[in-house]
Amino acid sequence: MSIAQLRIFTIYEFKMKNYKILLADSNHPVLEETLKNAGIAYDAAWNKSAEALIKDLPNYNGLIIRSKFKVTKEIIDSCPNLKCIGRVGAGMENIDVAYAKQKGITCLSVPEGNRDAVGEHAVGMLLMLLNNIKKADEEVRNGKWVRAENRGKELKHMTVALIGYGYMGSAMAEKLTGFGCEILVYDKYKTGFGDKRITESNLPEIFRKADVLSLHLPLNDETKYMVNKQFIDSFAKPIYIVNTARGKNLKTEDLVDALESGKVLGACLDVLEYEAVSFEALDATTLPKPFAYLLTSDKVILTPHIAGWTHDSNYKMSKWIAEKMVKCIE
Repeated sequence: MSIAQLRIFTIYEFKMKNYKILLADSNHPVLEETLKNAGIAYDAAWNKSAEALIKDLPNYNGLIIRSKFKVTKEIIDSCPNLKCIGRVGAGMENIDVAYAKQKGITCLSVPEGNRDAVGEHAVGMLLMLLNNIKKADEEVRNGKWVRAENRGKELKHMTVALIGYGYMGSAMAEKLTGFGCEILVYDKYKTGFGDKRITESNLPEIFRKADVLSLHLPLNDETKYMVNKQFIDSFAKPIYIVNTARGKNLKTEDLVDALESGKVLGACLDVLEYEAVSFEALDATTLPKPFAYLLTSDKVILTPHIAGWTHDSNYKMSKWIAEKMVKCIE
């Protein structure tokens, strides 16, 4: 090793040793293993409260978080040593990314880590709904053998519209191609992605042709409650709705009204607008009457925000965010 190479290595090693990351949420052990193998110091502090973590954060250069708390402008201002924030997930709405970038802080996420999980889960929920699997299973377990009333509908004869064509939307499209259905995709910020399998579309065409609407959107001011009464009423036919994106992309009260009127035939919801910030529980203080309808309706399939959180994706996201943090330090 030359003197110049030795000097570069010494500077790199010094930088690594003087960089410390706060792990705010529990994740797959591979995250810690990856940081440890790279020689990066960290504190696994997920047993601490959000308040305690926020108080400790100014002592760290990096933060890895899932959804323990929101990284606001005020928190960023209180952390002059913070250089990198990594989120073990896809959405970044719990981080003030724009302000962090202004302060020279790199923000990272791993949407590539759970895209397949989300795509498979969304298709699975839709098949369960279209084929009355939940209802039929419950009936059989209760001694009822009802066949004609539980006949399903085939995806092959439907038009499925996807709103958003990022990692999640493209994964959903990939999973759907084997069913032979028509796939329309609209993304306000992307063009030129249509091919033999999918059709690049627009909202007027989707409103006219769609049988199924699947949401693959981030949550921001533009997409909050994007699917509301006016949006739903724009569809020419009764539709099914799938939401594996964010709960507040869809106005639950308006969805319930549409389910009751028959404008929406059924809904698959992995996310709800009533979730707590951490996604670990429902916010019991804000559960209104529409939620009670969802709980009792056989037109609705519910899961607890797990579409993107398989055993496989948990490993991939944990490993890849750690690797990205290492590169950020380099």
